[in-house]
This record gives sequence, C-alpha cells and structure tokens, in this order.
Amino acid sequence: MLVSLTLHQFALIAQHELSVAEGFNVITGETGAGKSLLLDALSLCVGERADMAMVRHGAAHADIYAQFDVENNPVIAEWFAKNERALEEPEVLIRRQLNNTGRSKAWLNGTPVSLAELKSLGSLLVNIHSQHAQQALLKPQFVVQWLDEMAQITSLTTKTTSSYQQYQQLKRRADDLASREAQRQDRIQLLQSQLADIAPLLVVDYAEVEAEHEELSNIEALMIEASHGLHLLDNDTDEPDVMTLLGQAIKLCDNQMSVSQTFEQASEQLHLAQQQITEVTSLLSDYAEQQLPDPERLQSLDSLISLGHRLSRKHNLPANDLINEAKGWEAQLEQLENEPSSDAMAVQIEQAWQEYIALATELNKERSKAAPIVSKQLIKQLQPLALPNARCEFVFTKKTDVSQYNGQGCYDIDLLFSANVGMPMQPLHKIASGGELSRMALVMQVLQATNADNNAAKPMLVFDEVDVGISGGTAQVVGELLRALGQTQQLLAITHQAQVAAQAHQHILVQKHHDEQTESELVILTESDQVDELARMSGGVIITDVTRDHARSLLSDVK
Repeated sequence: MLVSLTLHQFALIAQHELSVAEGFNVITGETGAGKSLLLDALSLCVGERADMAMVRHGAAHADIYAQFDVENNPVIAEWFAKNERALEEPEVLIRRQLNNTGRSKAWLNGTPVSLAELKSLGSLLVNIHSQHAQQALLKPQFVVQWLDEMAQITSLTTKTTSSYQQYQQLKRRADDLASREAQRQDRIQLLQSQLADIAPLLVVDYAEVEAEHEELSNIEALMIEASHGLHLLDNDTDEPDVMTLLGQAIKLCDNQMSVSQTFEQASEQLHLAQQQITEVTSLLSDYAEQQLPDPERLQSLDSLISLGHRLSRKHNLPANDLINEAKGWEAQLEQLENEPSSDAMAVQIEQAWQEYIALATELNKERSKAAPIVSKQLIKQLQPLALPNARCEFVFTKKTDVSQYNGQGCYDIDLLFSANVGMPMQPLHKIASGGELSRMALVMQVLQATNADNNAAKPMLVFDEVDVGISGGTAQVVGELLRALGQTQQLLAITHQAQVAAQAHQHILVQKHHDEQTESELVILTESDQVDELARMSGGVIITDVTRDHARSLLSDVK
C-alpha cells in the first residue's frame, strides 16, 4: 500500500508530504484547485512519461517521492529477485526527478532505475483507472479482455495468442521462401559451381603446395648447390675444408686444456660444432645424391598452382583468402540446401493451425462457461446504481471467414445491454447513455479488482473522476461500493459528489492560495472540517446550517 507521497516544486505545489491511509481515500476541491496533481505525481512514480511543464515555475527541477509498504507481498519480492535487486526492508521508496530541461531521472530504494523497470514494478503497486474508462467499453477488444480477466483465463488467452502468432510466422516464412525460390535455386547452383571449381584447393594446404612447387621447380640447381656446400665442409682433395680446419682447431685446444680452462671450454664447443657439421654434411649429401622427383608430382603441383592463379584473377582475391572465402560458401550452401521444402512447410503450417484451433476452441468454451456468471455479477452491481431494470448478456458470433480469426480466437464477442423494461438488448455503443456507460465502467473496474485472489497482495486502486455521470442516491451507492472495496484494498479517488466523499476513510482537500505565486495546498480533513467541505460540495459557495446538517447526515449514514 501507498504510505506517503512527497512533492517538491511540482506544478502548483511548492512542498508537501501527504500521508495516505489504508482503505478508501478521497480527494476533493474546487475546480482548478489541482486535484489531479496527486494522480499525476503518482503516475510519474510508477513509470509514466514526464512533462517539463510539471516543474513549478521558477524551479530548476521537481521531485516526487512515493513510499510503499510491501510487507507480506510476495509479488513484489518476486519482482525484486527477478530483476536482481535487493529488498532489504519491506519498503519500496521511489523517487522521480523532473528537470525543466525536459529530462527526468528515477531511483528505486536509492538506486537508479530505468523507466521500463519502474513501469513494470509500478503496475504491481498501483492500478490507475482513467476518467475516460467508459470510452474503452465501446471497443470490443476491451470487453473480451475484461471477460478473460473475470473468468481468470488470461494464461489460456496468452497461449492462444502465442499459437496464432506462431502460425502467422510460419505462413510468412513459407511465403518468403516461395517468393525467393528461384533466387534460392540460382544461388545454390552458383555456390555449387564455385565450390566444384575450387574443390582441389580445399583438400590441400595451399601454402605448402606453393613451397613444394617452388622447390621442385628448382631441384637440379638446388642439388648442385648442396654438392658445393658439401665440398666446402668436407672433401677428399687438397683444398682446405671446414672439417679439416675444425679438426686442427680441436687438436690445438686439446693440447692446451691442462694449462687453461678457456681452452677446455673452447674444445667442448668445437666438438659440438663438429657434431653439428657432421649432421649438416649428411643432410647435404643425401640432398645432392637424391633421385630427381617424379614428373607427375611436379605436374600435379603445377596444376594446383595454375588453378590458384586462375581463380585468384577470377575472384580478385589472393588464393589463400579465396580458400577462406570458400568456407563461407560451404556454410551458405548448407543453409540454403537445409531450408525446408514447400511440402515440409505446409506440414508445419497445418500442425500450427490445428494447435491454434484447439486452443481457440478451448478458450471459447471457457469464455462461454464464464459469460452467464459474469453477466449476473454485472446486473447485480448495476441495478442499485439507479438502473433497476438493467440487463446484460455476452453474445458470441463465430467469424464467418477463417481469415478473420486472430489471436483472440474464432468468435466476435459483444456485451449487450438494456436499461429499460421491454426494450431489446443492444451493443453498448448503440444504446447506452454517458451516465450509463460511466456506471458500467465503474462496476466493471470494481468487479475486476474484487475478482483477484483475496489472499494475494493487491495493488492500490486509483479512480480519476469516479463520479462522472452520477448524482444523488446513485452517488450514495457508489460511495458505499468504494468504501466496501476499501475494506480489502487501498483506494484513492477524485470525486465531486458529497455522497461519495462522505464514505471515505480519509478525506483529502486540495485548495488553492493566491499569494505572490499561486500554490495548491493538501489538507487531511478532520471530522468538523469534513462537514464544511461536504456542505460546500452539496450547497455551493455559501455554507449554511442547512447544508451543514445535510453534510452531518451523510456522515452519520456511513456504515
């Protein structure tokens, strides 16, 4: 529940902290006094978009703080856990700051919070019913959604909508595949041709092929160079070679090892060098005396190198880069070849359609079962509101064309209404007056609120201009209805009717002062002050003993 609402430099309010009571809280005041400011401030704290015009004239920014008590509220605890936020105390403090530059910031328990998160949490804390709610009744979609909530089948509705969307997605995909089938086949043929062309290069290491080709192309010259190198290292002629000179150096160092440690170390290194040169001479000897390579091997390498050069020119890419590109062609080809055929897509679409039809049929069955019960609830609540002959009925009409089916099912649902004896029921938008619509909207909102799990934590209910289109005894009944609802749920409502305001558990008066700068003030009325306010609401500007007595009688009637 909302514990307090603090406003700083917000519109006509310079600074005020308002404590909000449990039960039914009512807001009254003269026209233009700023009654809607509280609702505007509360809306901002639960994620609505900001308007820089809400910053008080002359101020740099406005701040709104909303404190909620969420003890024993598992829904809020679950939201904090899901959003990886700590809820250390059973309290939620929301701060919203509006700058006169048009920017705004928000904090949740002292930590910055995004507007999307705030709106998500706010929907669990506060449920605001607009004064234009009766206009929503004229939209068939609203009636269907309300019936589903009353029947507590919104999860089934969600499944049906999701199933229909899946069916539509498959249809769009099939249409897309069909429209580009020719292009797809052309692309497959092109990729297959390109991959077939480059296939010999994909099974070898092209860098190694280039290296081997260059070596084999120069093998005779390289064998001659190996023989020359071998002659320099070790030969049987009178010419000096490395091994002879190295042997002389080793003998010299060995003779001096006993005299100097340096010669000993030098001898060790020379012996190692002698071993390494021996290995080198063996390598050069084998290379110089090898057989000439198989001409077919050189021809095979020539073919691969020629293919690499040709494809490189064709695709304007170095051969190694082209081979890497071909791996991407393989992935594309696999994806295109694995796309479902039109026959396979037709099977998937038919399965999705049958799943949707099964869910839509079950949904209609549940709606049809709940509709008479909900209709009786509506009639029971409407009749005391100066509509003693009210009748309501939900009518289900199956859509004539399957192309008209949608995520809400296969039936059009209308709420028919009649307020007069002997008159046929017709859709609300054709028959109901403004006052009848407002009463219908109020009753539907109250039923929706009371239909929730009684053991579950409920959001605060806010009614803007709850008394539109009503007066007199009807207003008395509306007030009693809201007071009864306030026994189980916190409410905040703006009203112009004394009969409604008298039923409140807490009465908040908004009044305007015109000093150097106009300012609105919020006052929680005592019983005696409430008498004067109810007298003003009943009798106008001049308050008399008669209007006060009437106000007292309204308060005395409160049950």
